[in-house]
Amino acid sequence: MTVHFIGAGPGDSDLITVRGLKLIEKCPVCLFAGSLVPEAIVKAVPEGARVVDTAPMHLDEIINEIKIAHDAGKDVARVHSGDPSIYGATAEQMRRLDELDIPYDVTPGVPAFAAAAAALKTELTIPEIAQTIIVTRTTMKSSQMPEGEDLETLGRSGATLAIHLSVRNLGEINRQLAPLYGEDCPVIVAYRVGWPDEAFIHGTLATIQKQVKEAKITRTALIFVGHALKAGKEFRDSALYDANHVHVLRPKKKA
Repeated sequence: MTVHFIGAGPGDSDLITVRGLKLIEKCPVCLFAGSLVPEAIVKAVPEGARVVDTAPMHLDEIINEIKIAHDAGKDVARVHSGDPSIYGATAEQMRRLDELDIPYDVTPGVPAFAAAAAALKTELTIPEIAQTIIVTRTTMKSSQMPEGEDLETLGRSGATLAIHLSVRNLGEINRQLAPLYGEDCPVIVAYRVGWPDEAFIHGTLATIQKQVKEAKITRTALIFVGHALKAGKEFRDSALYDANHVHVLRPKKKA
């Protein structure tokens, strides 16, 4: 018996990995985050499977479901949205499973920031503008941010920021980042990436709070901040495909 932590991707059922879908199709028990995992993915379970929406459940209840399945020798598909390694609350579940000596593995999923960039047809790392992506959040009702991980500190890097779980904190985001990135720095709020009602709001640090308020978006949104978002066509080509750039797979041609 194994518990399979599976990343279902951000919303589009086609974005789940082949491995993840095959595991769901064979597991007789499926626990899924109902508010964020597409229904089509859950419908892939085998006939007669026990399917449980964990959205209204607390940790003890979730672990108890897994323990019951373990005692019955039934594999469990534990399906999370996006990728399980990012804000998935998987570490605490794994800690409990370790204590109970219940085996598990992890299948990665497409993270929301990658799906959003794909939908926007943009690259988040632009030569000589931004070569770093920082995935972070801000302190709201959940746990406090560790020391040194506040936006003011992270923003000094000038990196492209992918800020999760913070769409109701745009005023604080502007306060901390405007002195570093400038009031006119582009911001894109990606709402429900991969779902039928997916939407993108383009603005700046100065304007985005008002725009999001007018759109009445209060949850399930990702915030991009960074100058790579406005690079357009004004940037140098990377060295990767430069005809004059020599590397082990493309050695210098003999005269």
